[in-house]
Amino acid sequence: MDKGSRDKKLRQLYNVTKEFARIFLVWLGILLTLSVFEVLFNGFTHEFPEYIFSVIGLSLIKGVVFWLKWLWLEYLLFVIIYFVSKKSAIVISYVLIFLLAITQLLLINYFNASLLPLGGDLYGYSIADIKQTVGASGSLNAWIILGFLLLLAGIIFVLRFFPKRIKISGKIAMTFPIISFLLLLVNANSIGSTAFQSDFANNLVINKSDYFFSASYDYFFPQTDDVDIYSDGYIADYESGNSSLVNFEYVNESEYPFLHKEQTADVLTPFINPGKAPPNIVFILVEGLGRAFTNEGAYLGNFTPFIDSLANKSLYWKNILSEGGRTFAVLPSLMGSLPFAKNGFLELNDQMPDHLSLYSLLKHNNYRTSFYYGGDSKFDNMKTFLQKNAVDEIRDGVSFPNGYTKLPVQNGFTWGYADDQLFNYFLNTRNQVAQKPELSVVLTVATHNPFLINNQDKYLKLFEARMRQLNFEEEKKVAYRNYKLQYSSVLYTDDALRNFFVKYQKRSDYANTIFVITGDHRMPEIPMNNKIDRYHVPLIIFSPMLKRTAQMESISTHFDITPSILAYLKTNYKMKIPTQSSWMGTGLDTARNFRNVHQYPMIQTKTDMLDFVMGEYHLNGNTLFKLNSDMQEVAVEDESVLNEMKNKFASFKKRNNKIANGAKIWPDSLIKNYSPNKQ
Repeated sequence: MDKGSRDKKLRQLYNVTKEFARIFLVWLGILLTLSVFEVLFNGFTHEFPEYIFSVIGLSLIKGVVFWLKWLWLEYLLFVIIYFVSKKSAIVISYVLIFLLAITQLLLINYFNASLLPLGGDLYGYSIADIKQTVGASGSLNAWIILGFLLLLAGIIFVLRFFPKRIKISGKIAMTFPIISFLLLLVNANSIGSTAFQSDFANNLVINKSDYFFSASYDYFFPQTDDVDIYSDGYIADYESGNSSLVNFEYVNESEYPFLHKEQTADVLTPFINPGKAPPNIVFILVEGLGRAFTNEGAYLGNFTPFIDSLANKSLYWKNILSEGGRTFAVLPSLMGSLPFAKNGFLELNDQMPDHLSLYSLLKHNNYRTSFYYGGDSKFDNMKTFLQKNAVDEIRDGVSFPNGYTKLPVQNGFTWGYADDQLFNYFLNTRNQVAQKPELSVVLTVATHNPFLINNQDKYLKLFEARMRQLNFEEEKKVAYRNYKLQYSSVLYTDDALRNFFVKYQKRSDYANTIFVITGDHRMPEIPMNNKIDRYHVPLIIFSPMLKRTAQMESISTHFDITPSILAYLKTNYKMKIPTQSSWMGTGLDTARNFRNVHQYPMIQTKTDMLDFVMGEYHLNGNTLFKLNSDMQEVAVEDESVLNEMKNKFASFKKRNNKIANGAKIWPDSLIKNYSPNKQ
């Protein structure tokens, strides 16, 4: 090719590149404008973060990084199409930018409603579940839709008029795709890494499209951890301070990854007087009940006066961790101490492997079992789990008779029946003089987005009164009013629990009942303080059978509750319990002082298993935190602890993946002997 031809081709490439740069610089402008809009949008609807200019600055940096990450590919496709048809290249680019802008707006709105960026967890829900969640949440109301349309009109206007007005040389335009290509050689996600004290601020600066696309890629093309699960099992002899971590003695790891000798200590008998007959056990799982606003010492203030008073008469663990960041994890971890599989145990649906649980083992020991929920038990496949555990009665929103009131309808949707109605339904359908002892689980729903409750004005007034009782200054009250619906719903559920216990005390079976109260996870719609906050919930075990009360600062999780209850029942009522188990938990720790003898994974969403707790340390992704007695955490640098935790977490994931790929949890012999479905 002669010099003239080369110069002509180079000029053509420069012209194409300039055309590309003019169009995609407009996309950068749109992206950065949306970044600023998001910070302001959340500021007006929630709260403005501390160091707002730093937040905006980092948000803009994240936007530029996202723009550059894909620019090389967009440039390559643009050039190829341009040499075929200039008009097609331009039109396709406009359509692409328009779709990307819509995606960014939708993701911004999702974060504003949930205060959590949407990632691969989208793929863990069915279409019906997504429709129910979006419809009931109220995140798409008339004002949001109007604002959305106005923003889209603005984007169309910008794309129509601005590219032609941008003047840029071919050489400068060429630098953008070159920088984009060079960005492939570094870890782009580490650019502008977040380091704010508030988890809300750290989530706010994330570019929501970048997060979603990266999480989607990880979901469809997951990385594997090259760790030998038998080299140093995920429960080992690592020690933290003076607290030795509890060990499992595995039995047959190759065939049953979690099977071990059952050696849970009975720690409840010193606190609970055994009766002549096995006790009734009532679990109350409160949607979104986090320690952040529950009981004395809550850093957001105590908005549960009744639950607080009950805790003072109970065995109370102030530092319990849920095993999941959403409701999907609570039944398997609490009732079955089960691993997560790929997207949470419930997501296996009909393919859930045979397993034992508190439900099935107590039914094997002559208990009658039930589950009560004001919503649809098919949500998250809860009903399938209950059926596989041969639960005698599944009473949900479908089975409520006339005379009970649902939560307010929004966009044609409601989560179901109000909590006070749920408790009344439970009391009205339970026989006070039952022929068998009973295990009942009640899952509430009112403290869930959109936080609309009946008689809301009453509880909004109680919210104002509660702030006065907590001696909030006026400036603090103004900030809290951004979450008045959330706090008023918490006060409502606390009041419903008060009335429930007033009525239950009049029942003849009250004296022989053990109540277990906890949250399924911490409500995320009030900004969270740190990464562990999402899992930090209270645990209360209350009963007229208590010998004495106690408050524990030691850390345990939902995994530990079923093994401890079974150990108590076996000690005092000679219940038939397997000598081997696959419990993830080792039992509740009743130490009064702050410590953690456990080491467990936690699953944030159906597709994000990011957290591992070991001793007084918390691993989140690649960041190591150290916990204190108030469950506040600070990032620390300790290479040996970090590597230890990464190794154990990866080891757990290997075992867990075996379950997801069809390995058995419990041996057939134990299933045959103890599962009501197999007898």
